Amino acid sequence: MQGTVDGFSYGLVTPVAAYLMACLGGALGLRCTTRSVRNRRSFKPGWLALGATAIGSGIWTMHFVAMMGFTVAEAPISYDRTTTFASLAVAIVMVGIGIFIVGYRGATPMALVTGGTITGLGVATMHYLGMAGMRLDGQLEYDTVTVALSVVIAVVAATSALWAAVSVHGFPASLGASLVMGIAVSGMHYTGMAAVSVHLHTAAGSAGGGDEHATLLAPMLVGPVVFLLLAGVVVMFDPLLVMGEPDWRPVDAAAMRPGVPAQRTRTANGQPTGWAADRSPRREPSRSRQGSRDRWSR
Repeated sequence: MQGTVDGFSYGLVTPVAAYLMACLGGALGLRCTTRSVRNRRSFKPGWLALGATAIGSGIWTMHFVAMMGFTVAEAPISYDRTTTFASLAVAIVMVGIGIFIVGYRGATPMALVTGGTITGLGVATMHYLGMAGMRLDGQLEYDTVTVALSVVIAVVAATSALWAAVSVHGFPASLGASLVMGIAVSGMHYTGMAAVSVHLHTAAGSAGGGDEHATLLAPMLVGPVVFLLLAGVVVMFDPLLVMGEPDWRPVDAAAMRPGVPAQRTRTANGQPTGWAADRSPRREPSRSRQGSRDRWSR
């Protein structure tokens, strides 16, 4: 017996809320990754880890906010707590691998392809592992072609997000990239949900082996949401994270390499500083002073 599946039992409330959570996690993750790449004085592993946790938490929260609107008319739904939180760990770890690859290797084609593939597979694994944590009196069945399409969307979205993290500068551009990333992640989720059908068991019964649908999903979302809000506070109080590199301070590509001194800018009165001052034209000594030096040398 096929169950009656409804993915929008609360109307547009859950899709819009899920999209906003994906955008929030993506925006925080992109800014943290940009911070680690653009500023050599920052603690790179710490910022990359914070970015990976933000993106992973945002994607995971987006998934389960959207799942609050998923119902099967003929059977109640519950979730296994261990499997559910294991999907969060998978999301953070695999997103972190991709971010660390790009953070240390830069926006090279090989780094983007490798990191994007790992991150995208992590997003897809989180989705389907979270679905495996569902408990109901029936069996979930998937359309293979639609599942494959959702994985492709996840990989493309992850690769684009990693490229944006190391290539897009400035707050407005990063905000636009996070909005696009939210669309891609939400599209991957609902594409994967379109592949789902439920084959109910003939024997009547209620779901078991987990916590009730409403009593589990809402409390378990509190932790990741609080983390995202705290990460947002960190971003707001760091000007480099919000605004990026100032336009008046150009970054010399050679100065980004270890052992090469950074080029200084000019002071307020127009005089060069640093090594630029050393290369500025110097006045020749006057003839009288030069003559006195010659006499002493004799």
